[in-house]
Order: sequence, then C-alpha cells, then structure tokens
Amino acid sequence: MTDALEVQAVRVARLYYHQGLTTGAIARELGLSRPKVSRLLSHARRSGLVEIRIHDPQGAPQALEAQLRARYPFLTPQVVPVPPQSPETAWLERVAVAAARRLEETLRPGQVLGLAWGTTVGAVSRALTPRPVPELQIVQLNGSASALDFHDGLVTDTMTRFARAFGARAWLFPVPTFFDDPTTRAAMWRERSVQHVLALQARADVLLYSVGSPAAQVPSHVYAAGALTAADRHELQAQGVAGDIATVFFRADGTSAGLPINARSSGPALTLIRRAPQSLCVVSGLGKVAALRAALAGGLLRTLIVDDRTAQALLQAPGEGVLKER
Repeated sequence: MTDALEVQAVRVARLYYHQGLTTGAIARELGLSRPKVSRLLSHARRSGLVEIRIHDPQGAPQALEAQLRARYPFLTPQVVPVPPQSPETAWLERVAVAAARRLEETLRPGQVLGLAWGTTVGAVSRALTPRPVPELQIVQLNGSASALDFHDGLVTDTMTRFARAFGARAWLFPVPTFFDDPTTRAAMWRERSVQHVLALQARADVLLYSVGSPAAQVPSHVYAAGALTAADRHELQAQGVAGDIATVFFRADGTSAGLPINARSSGPALTLIRRAPQSLCVVSGLGKVAALRAALAGGLLRTLIVDDRTAQALLQAPGEGVLKER
C-alpha cells in the first residue's frame, strides 16, 4: 500500500508542479476528491518525493553569505531575510530573533558572556527563549551609570533579561559611560570592585555586541541617549570616526589609536574584541553600513548576523575594507 501511495503521490505531483494543473483539474482527471489530492501533495513534500527550492541570485541569503565570505575570508556571516517594503524596525526584530537563537546554540556551561549594551542587544534580550546554562556568568562590557539609565532602564533591563533567560549571574559595571577626565577613569580602574569586572571581561568566552552609528535610522543608544555632548560629536566628526563598539570609537579604516574620547570611555580596548574566543556581532539597518564596513576593515568581528538589505548595501558600497594587522 505504501508503494501504491507513493506512485499516486508522484503522479499527482507531476501534474501539479510540471504541468501546472490545479487540484480541481487533477481530481477530475484521476477520479479523486480535491482533499485527497491535497493530502497526496502534502505527502509528496513531507516524504521528500518533492523538493521545493527557491533560486534568487540577487537576494537569496545563501548567495549573500557566499559573497560576504568571498570578500571577507575571515568572516562567518548569517544573513536574515526580511519582508519587502518593511520598516527597519521590523528588520531589527528579525535579526534579533536570529541572534538570540545563535547565542542559545553557542553558550556552554561555565562560560562568561560579555554584553555590550545598546538598542540592538536590548532587542536580542527580548527575543531570548529561557534555557538554563549552568554556571554561566554575564558581564557588562561598558559602563552606563547615569541618571538617564536609571530612568529608562535600558541597560539594567537588558542585563536582567539575559540573566533570567539563562539562569546566570550578572555583573553590572556601575561606572559612567564616559568620564569627564581620563585621570578619573584611571583612578577608578584601580578600585578592586572595578578590577573584578575588568578581569571577568578579559576572561569572556563569548561576546555579543553591535556596531554603533550616528546615522542609524533605529538610533544607537549611545548617540540617542545624550551620553555625547555637542562638543564630543563635533570632535568625532572632525577625526573621521565611523562608529563604535561598546562605546569605543574607530575610524573608517578600522583604526582607533589616538582618539581622545577613547581615553574617557568605559568600554574595553578593541584588542579584547579582536581576541575573544567567540563573538557575535549583530547589525541591522542601512545607516550602519559605513560603520560596519569600518569594523570589518579593522578586523573587529568574525561572526556577523545581519539582515539581507543591509548585507546587500554592504556588498554594493564603495571603499571596501581590508583586514590589517595591528
């Protein structure tokens, strides 16, 4: 009976897919009911008698991933399809879900997860599926202690969601995002409580972060929340800054040495980003393309989770980045 069922399913599938007949026409031709034809088509798909493949050389995620690997051989990309004509807020939601699933597959018991807070990582925190990871520790990579953070709760809420989802212990970093004076930062870094957090950051097995950009349509939190003064913004523009990771800034060529604001930033040195055993960089939105290209030029990511529209723009954009040794 199984052989007879499969022979009939193949016959129905040929009429439907090869000859383009409707289920009603197939039912009349073979003397079957329309529900029977539908069940046979479903059986053909479930059993592997029929394989449906969509070939879209211009926009298929697999094709974009192959092009990204060819251009950036050090990169492991995951391209997430987004609905046509959808707003960038919808792109971010799709990418956040993909990043949450990727992170859940990556984490192992006893690891340390470093989080660079922001709009994108906050979206990832809301997409997590609870799954305890024994003895996991989560550490905040850059400071956020300010009256604004206490008011809007972005950072503390994000860290709490990650900790609850994985049953992990979270270590907050209660220092300012930017210090007014680099000497104050240097003094704070000598405090034992701060040194404990810095040591955890250095031990991180997995990093999760995005690339910040002042041009993003869905604003990067560090630019939208008032952490930067007008003088800071003018200075960044004058020095050719393209973006930041964990509030540490870099130029269009991926370099960061000599930028004065980084001496006041609470974020980790970008060498930590480059040397982390595993890192997931999550990016969505056309306004982040220039910053993403700069980060790639500086070797600041190895795994990228990105929407297909942003990936297309990255591949089409001029001034391709080249990985440089630093």
